[in-house]
Amino acid sequence: MKKKVVVTGLGAVSPIGNDVDEFMAGLKAGKSGVALTGAFDTTDFVVKISAEVKNFDPSRWIDRKEARKMARFTQFAVAAASQALSQAGLIDGDGEDKKIRCDPQRAGVVIGNGIGGFEIVSEGFRKLFSDGPSRMPPLTVPMMIGNEAAANVAIVYGLKGPAYTQVTACASGADGLGQAFDLIRAGRCDVVIAGGSEACVTPFGVGGFQVLKTLSTRNGEPEKASRPFDRDRDGFVLGEGAGLLVLESEEHAKARGASILAEFAGYGGTCDAYHLTSPDPSGAGYARAINIALAEACLAPQDIQYFNAHGTSTEINDVTETRALKTAFGAHAQKLKISSTKSMIGHCVAGGGGLEAIACILAIREGFFPPTINLDNPDPECDLDYVANKVQFGTINAAASGNLGFGGHNGVVVFKRYE
Repeated sequence: MKKKVVVTGLGAVSPIGNDVDEFMAGLKAGKSGVALTGAFDTTDFVVKISAEVKNFDPSRWIDRKEARKMARFTQFAVAAASQALSQAGLIDGDGEDKKIRCDPQRAGVVIGNGIGGFEIVSEGFRKLFSDGPSRMPPLTVPMMIGNEAAANVAIVYGLKGPAYTQVTACASGADGLGQAFDLIRAGRCDVVIAGGSEACVTPFGVGGFQVLKTLSTRNGEPEKASRPFDRDRDGFVLGEGAGLLVLESEEHAKARGASILAEFAGYGGTCDAYHLTSPDPSGAGYARAINIALAEACLAPQDIQYFNAHGTSTEINDVTETRALKTAFGAHAQKLKISSTKSMIGHCVAGGGGLEAIACILAIREGFFPPTINLDNPDPECDLDYVANKVQFGTINAAASGNLGFGGHNGVVVFKRYE
């Protein structure tokens, strides 16, 4: 028998708030985290906007000396992990001893990351070309590589089970959750910290996506730039942040008297095997991932009340996703509440999968449907209920979130109200 997986802790660092309460308040208020980019001079850039994490002080969660050895995406991950573990009652949030309160040999980490430490890479190259290889920062390699988020979380909290990094582009966060889900169901771990983290709002990151012509250039109205499913959308807004969940087997959580926030009921992962950067326009692979996740959760399409869409605000994605949802949910697609929280937090790459999973759990627990802001003129080809502009309220017993990544990766997670 496969073990039941439950959620006992949440941690969020996002463009609309640096903890879960702030993140939830921003979702309910329809707050935009998009603004003119402040991290670097955008004079030579066509794209001058992004969804940055604001007022982030890593010393709130991380020793200052240790934080200086971490890239920004790693700092986000450790901060989110601290929040989630504290809520789960697995660490003392106020004390100096951060070692986990369970068998460390049975506790793991799986963090999705698509890109790694772009700011570290850029500085390493700058020093290499200006001063030669001997002047490169000595921690360039260990700070830049994508596995360092998972490794640092494991080191800080003494987690000695598997510590994996999931790299499937923008599906990395959802797929990281799925990998953790399987570790617990198979009995390999009692506890896994999982989700995604990303920090690529850098000249290299913005420049790379800019030349692909995937980013919005609505520089004069930053807060209105991310407009999924709207007829006037012109690309996504690059974001950053981290969303991590504490996952446990139900028996382990109950044995230690933990408060259970939701059941992690299903996961589906597929690949379009179609194109390097574009999804299969039929949406067939994505629809199959949704149906796999629903089957694992023992749910029918009509059992889902809310779906957090990938909803990037690009011409291709939003139409393709609409087709996939219609294929996966059939007639129920017309009744389903769907929204893209990327309209508020931008596209946080791997961080998006974790933050959007948290949005689903908060929606179940608080009974609200996050809005898709800036949906002023719906695209006729995007004709489902995308919870336009304002939060709605209602009972949600089950919710799902889906993410698509370059290379054709599709990851879908399903959460249920815990009974």
